[in-house]
Amino acid sequence: MKSYSFAEENYLKSIHSLSFGQPEGVSTNSIARLLNTKASSVTAMIGKLHTKELVSYEKYKGVTLTPEGEKIAIGVLRKHRLWEVFLVDKLDFKWDEVHEVAEQLEHIRSVQLTDRLDKFLGEPKFDPHGDPIPSSDGVYRENQPTCLLSDLNVGDQGVVVGVLDSSKEFLRFLSDKDLLLGTQFSVVKLFEYDESREIKFDDRTESLSQRVSTNIKIKRL
Repeated sequence: MKSYSFAEENYLKSIHSLSFGQPEGVSTNSIARLLNTKASSVTAMIGKLHTKELVSYEKYKGVTLTPEGEKIAIGVLRKHRLWEVFLVDKLDFKWDEVHEVAEQLEHIRSVQLTDRLDKFLGEPKFDPHGDPIPSSDGVYRENQPTCLLSDLNVGDQGVVVGVLDSSKEFLRFLSDKDLLLGTQFSVVKLFEYDESREIKFDDRTESLSQRVSTNIKIKRL
């Protein structure tokens, strides 16, 4: 079994994450933004991954993963999300504290450990941020139908099922407002000027900016 560096695995995972909703390839600039690095560094790594037949690159069309690259990326993502579940459910970490720790744990090589962790946790379908967890054969167990809170109009109801922005700052912002996974709410007001929304939950109201609303995944009720 071939092994790859942590950096290579991180790049593959990032390309996989960015590829959702992309009809063609992922741009080097978008990879650079996600990994907070220089475009020149991305170009060098893409060349390295291409040599190892883990990615394909076409000028003006961007980067795509080969089947082998996709397999590695999903495997790393599976470990990352399982460890996040473990940290929250078993060690009482908060959902805004687990990402960086899981970034370290996702590179553990043992398949046996990962499979036992999955079984120990009861084969969870979603991580603490609402993202789906792949099975051992690389298939996402469940992709719940979602839209963004910003898609809702006055009178619509929904339940929070995930986030697009998993940064500490955003998760802490939601925690401070008690707007966590599973929170049911209704939209009571829409401000056309800035597209902000006022929602009601737990017998109180909160105003959310367009930026916040576009980063909250919900399931309509």
